[in-house]
Amino acid sequence: MEALSGTEFLNYHHLRYFWTVAKEGSLRRASDKLKVSQPSMSTQIKLLEAALGEALFRPSGRSLALTEFGQLVFGYAEEIFTLGSEILRATKHAPGVRTLKLHVGIVDSFPKLMSYDILRPVFEHQPPVHLTCHEGKLLDLVSQVSTHRIDVVLSDEPVSPGLTGKVFNHLLETSEIGFCAMPSLARQLKGRFPRNLDGAPMLLPTQNCSLRRDLENWFRNAGIQPRVVAEFEDGALAKIAATSGLGIIALPGVVVSEAVERYGFVPVGRTKQVETRFYAITAERRFAHPAVIAITARRRKSKTSR
Repeated sequence: MEALSGTEFLNYHHLRYFWTVAKEGSLRRASDKLKVSQPSMSTQIKLLEAALGEALFRPSGRSLALTEFGQLVFGYAEEIFTLGSEILRATKHAPGVRTLKLHVGIVDSFPKLMSYDILRPVFEHQPPVHLTCHEGKLLDLVSQVSTHRIDVVLSDEPVSPGLTGKVFNHLLETSEIGFCAMPSLARQLKGRFPRNLDGAPMLLPTQNCSLRRDLENWFRNAGIQPRVVAEFEDGALAKIAATSGLGIIALPGVVVSEAVERYGFVPVGRTKQVETRFYAITAERRFAHPAVIAITARRRKSKTSR
């Protein structure tokens, strides 16, 4: 098939037919919804496929399923027609009351207390911001940033240049590491920090996390060997396990006080020799979204006030 040339334009009527069929799962239901005959709709979608240069659907039993290319196009169509609906709604209200939208990707290893703290300015922003959070793996989320389906990704490690398109790492925060445990477990620890961690039950991040590697290097250099009880990709689940007294947990120092208040932990030690870094990853070198600008301004202000 011959794809669109630089002088051709996308037919949005064809795109709407495709989008509706994809959402409804069949030509029949889509034609009923749009009051357009099935043969006419099928012809229009074939014209769209010819213009784009690839098939959008494949047969799946009695219904239609999106091809991989179709899934990509559907994502863009979803944004286009959602924005179109927003435009219509906005024109029915007074100027300036349109709610901003912010799509934030949060890497699944990113501490939840930290992510909430970083996102606080979004809830206070004027005009109001409608926040949508997406959790997942770093590369999956960053690929959505590069295609502008997500505005910013919060990550505890930078993304390597060139892996997922042109994106930029912005350092938000650097924090030392604190160790916490429930009071019953903390009372059983022997010696002063960090010797009190030797042989103690520990809940650690999984091996694919940079913090895990940094912690293991620090343990080795300090001559201590904790007893690893469990490993977690999800930091929130690790905190739940820690509240049962199963082991000691390592947390960014900036959220230790909140973790103590919220979960009932007690601090058992802190080291500046292990640091965790938090990044905002965007498709722009300079922040453009007003809510992201507010987030970074708050981080700068909190760092200078410490």
